[in-house]
Amino acid sequence: MKALFTAPTALRAIKKVDPDGGEIGKYQLSGFKTLFMAGERLDPETYHWAHDKLGVPVIDHWWQTETGWPIAANPRGLEPMPVKPGSATKPVPGWDVRILDQAGDPLPAGREGAIAIKLPLPPGSLPTLWQDDERYHEAYLSRYEGHYLTGDSGYVDEDGYLFVMGRTDDVINVAGHRLSTGSMEAVLASHPAVAECAVIGVRDQLKGQLPRGFVVLKSGTDVDAETLKAELVALMRRDIGPVAAFRDVSIVDALPKTRSGKILRKTMRGIADGRDEQVPSTIEDASVLDALKAVLRGE
Repeated sequence: MKALFTAPTALRAIKKVDPDGGEIGKYQLSGFKTLFMAGERLDPETYHWAHDKLGVPVIDHWWQTETGWPIAANPRGLEPMPVKPGSATKPVPGWDVRILDQAGDPLPAGREGAIAIKLPLPPGSLPTLWQDDERYHEAYLSRYEGHYLTGDSGYVDEDGYLFVMGRTDDVINVAGHRLSTGSMEAVLASHPAVAECAVIGVRDQLKGQLPRGFVVLKSGTDVDAETLKAELVALMRRDIGPVAAFRDVSIVDALPKTRSGKILRKTMRGIADGRDEQVPSTIEDASVLDALKAVLRGE
């Protein structure tokens, strides 16, 4: 096998049960050259783990079902660009990527906003929705005039690298401050005891929304729960700042995911806010969500 294409969730599952990568040495991987990642955000902690354990380039890229092919990538058939952990590298030809604020104005480098594509879209992307042109326009083209709305948030740095931080639904408003849950998850994931994590925004009467964290520990980890929670809160305060008002983190056995490995953050958020959420048909293991409901509702 020369290359493997998988989702970051698969790596986090492996890291959970084999954090030191001891199983890797049992296999002949001399011909393995590249690990490609897609389907969800590749957090820097998972990137570093895979790169250090496998010793091959770990290449993230970003696209959507609607686009048909990558929007941002680091093509291996050309001279490879330097990898920046957390980034899908740069937009490829055909995609005019813009970062817009709520009013539709472009944001400077380093400022997070809505990721949009300036029209026209290139060949291979969706021209409409099946028998529903009106819904296509409403869902993708109406939010920002002259742009396709990806539904993701992120930023472009000074070198033109694109960082996709998560869905715009996952940007929370804490006392007037718009904060990315993707950035918060990267902080939680940096703790050596954490295998995977999720952060959601829940309703709060005073601040509008507050972040709640959920972490799954690496197998064999023996830590005091309260000590770990205090360390995670301190990490968040150090890296994101007190404005995040992050104080609520729960240790759980597993996170609910789709069969493709995406964490069901929207469903989790709805349950935490007291709504009776329908279990998505794409869920991998409904029992995980059932077990998590009491924690989400604070019971």
